[in-house]
Amino acid sequence: METLSTEILGAAKVVVLKIGSALLVRDGALREAWLQSIADDVAMLKGQGKAVLVVSSGSIALGRGVLGLAAGDLPLEQAQAAAAVGQIKLAHAYQAALKPHGIETAQVLLTLEDSQNRRRYLNTRATLNALLGLGVVPIVNENDTVATDEIRYGDNDRLGAQVASLIGAEALVLLSDVDGLYSADPRKDASAAHIAEVNEITHEIEDMAGDVGSAGASGGMRTKLMAARIAMDAGCAMAIAKGEKMRPVEGLLDGDRCTWFMARHDPASARKRWISAMKVAGTLTIDAGAARALRGGKSLLPAGVRAIEGDFGRGDPVEIRGEDGGLVATGLAGYTADEGRKIMGAKSAEIESLLGYKGRTALVHRDDMAI
Repeated sequence: METLSTEILGAAKVVVLKIGSALLVRDGALREAWLQSIADDVAMLKGQGKAVLVVSSGSIALGRGVLGLAAGDLPLEQAQAAAAVGQIKLAHAYQAALKPHGIETAQVLLTLEDSQNRRRYLNTRATLNALLGLGVVPIVNENDTVATDEIRYGDNDRLGAQVASLIGAEALVLLSDVDGLYSADPRKDASAAHIAEVNEITHEIEDMAGDVGSAGASGGMRTKLMAARIAMDAGCAMAIAKGEKMRPVEGLLDGDRCTWFMARHDPASARKRWISAMKVAGTLTIDAGAARALRGGKSLLPAGVRAIEGDFGRGDPVEIRGEDGGLVATGLAGYTADEGRKIMGAKSAEIESLLGYKGRTALVHRDDMAI
C-alpha cells in the first residue's frame, strides 16, 4: 500500500538518516544489535540505488562510558575529551556494522563554520558528493573535539538538515524517541493528536512543539522544527520518526507512523534560487561558445572566459555575462579572482602549469550555478 513514506523515500535519490544518542547509546554502551539493524536499513536503501549519508550523535555518550565520567553536564574540556575517545569507537562501530554488506564508510567531522564559510562549504560539499559518488556511506558528526559555542551547531537535528541541504538530498529522516509532531505533549496530554503531514511551519505548528526529548539527547521538538525549516527551504522532505525498534527505516516503508515536513521545491531549484539571491562580488565575461555551453547545462571552463572583474574569493558569488553584457548566470566561483585571471582562456590541461598546482577543471561548476 502506497503511503507518504513510501512515496517520498521511494522517489529520493539521496537519503540522510540522523541518529540520536539516546537510540545508539545506553548507559555508556553501544546498542550493537540495534546498530546492526540500522546497517541493514542502509543496505536496503543502497540496494534500491540510493546514496545514503548518516548523521550520527553518540561520540560524547560513548566516550563518557569509556572514561567513566559522571552523569550530567560535563565541563567543556571533559566533553571534548569524551568526544575524542568516543569518535574512534563510533566510527569503528559503523565500519564494522556496514562492512558485511560490502559498504565502505568514511568519518566526516563538521563544525558550523564549515557550512557558513563559503570556501569550506564548497570543500565540504565536494568531498561529500565525491564519497557518495564512490558508493561510500559518510558518517557525519559535529566535531565536538574542537568546536566551541561560537562554532557549534548545538544539536545534530540541525546538522542533519544542513548536511541534507548541502548535498541536495530529497529526504531526511530524524530517528528519535518520538514518532512525530503532536498537537501537545502526548506524555502529558492524552488528547494530543498526531500530525502526519506539515506543509508549512506556522506559529500554530511552532506552539505545538514542547520540550519533548530524551535526557541523553540535545535536540528537543523545537530544534526538530528548526531542522525542518532548513530542510523544507532546501527542497528536502523531513520525517520525524520513532527509531527505538529494529529496522526503523524498513518500518517507515511498512507504514509506521511519523510526521513528514514536505519540501517546498526540489533541491536543485531551491539551491539555484539561493544562489540567484546572493549579492555578487565580481563579474566573469564569457564568449558565445561558453554561453551556449552554460545554457546547455555545462560547467564554465577557463577556456571560455574573456575577462574577470572584481576581487573575490573561492566560493563567493559572481555574475557571468556574455560579451554583449547580457546576464547569462550567477554562480559560486571555484577559484579566487587572481587565480581566475591566471587561467582564463586556457585549456583545462594547462591549469596545473599556470597555477603551480593541480586545480579543479571548472571555474564555476554547473551545480553551483543558476542560469
